[in-house]
Amino acid sequence: MSCVPARTGRQRQRYEDNMRLVSGCIPYRWKMGKIDQMGDTEEIIEVLMVSSPKRDDLVFPKGGWEDDETVTEAACREALEEAGVKGIVREIPLGRWEFRSKSSRDSCSQEGWCRGYMFALEVTEELETWPEQKDHHRQWLNIEEAFRLSRYDWMCKALEVFLRVMAEDRKLKKEENNVDSSSISVLDVSESQNMPSKCYKRTSTAQHHSMSSRTNILAHASQEIAIHFGC
Repeated sequence: MSCVPARTGRQRQRYEDNMRLVSGCIPYRWKMGKIDQMGDTEEIIEVLMVSSPKRDDLVFPKGGWEDDETVTEAACREALEEAGVKGIVREIPLGRWEFRSKSSRDSCSQEGWCRGYMFALEVTEELETWPEQKDHHRQWLNIEEAFRLSRYDWMCKALEVFLRVMAEDRKLKKEENNVDSSSISVLDVSESQNMPSKCYKRTSTAQHHSMSSRTNILAHASQEIAIHFGC
C-alpha cells in the first residue's frame, strides 16, 4: 500500500532550452506462454500503460523531471505515482523526444514544449493502491496491443527501441547460459597428474568472450537515440 502523495506544482521543475524536461518509462514483465515444439515454455513480454485523465487513450507513465532527483529517479517516481508499480530501471535511456504539451493553455509559453527521456523498467512489485489511482488506471498489454493503442509517434518509436534492447538482453543472457554450460572442461592429462581425479576447471577464453559480448552490446545500446517531432 502506498501512502506517499503525488508531487504537484512545478516549483522544482527542470527546464532546458526553454523546454520542460520530462522523464518516463515503459514498465514491463515476462509471462510464461505456450510450450513450443521442443518442449520449452515460451516467455511473453507485456508492457504496462495507463489511462489519461479526460482523454480516451493509453500512455506510458511519465511526468516532470524535478531538480532534486536524477532522471531515472523521476522515471521511477512517475511509474509509482501513475501506475502503482516499482521495479528495476535500466539506466541507459531508450531515447529522447520533443513534443508540444497538449495540456498547456498557452502554446507560446515555456511550458508549451517538452523534452522527454524514456527508460525500461522491469516491474517487481504492483501496489494495490497508488497516489494517482483516481486519474490513471493501469492495463497490461502484449506488444501488438501496445503498438495498436500507441497514439503518438514517439510512443511507437520508444517501443521499437525497447524491443531491440530486450532482444539484446535476451541474446546476452542466452550467451551467458551457454558459457556456463560449456566453459567447464576436464583438465588436460598433463595437468591432471598433479591434481585429484574428477577435478574441473573453468576456461578463461569463454569468460573473456562473455565479457566482450556484454561490453559490445551495452556500448551499442548506450548510443542515445534522439527523436524530434510534434504530436
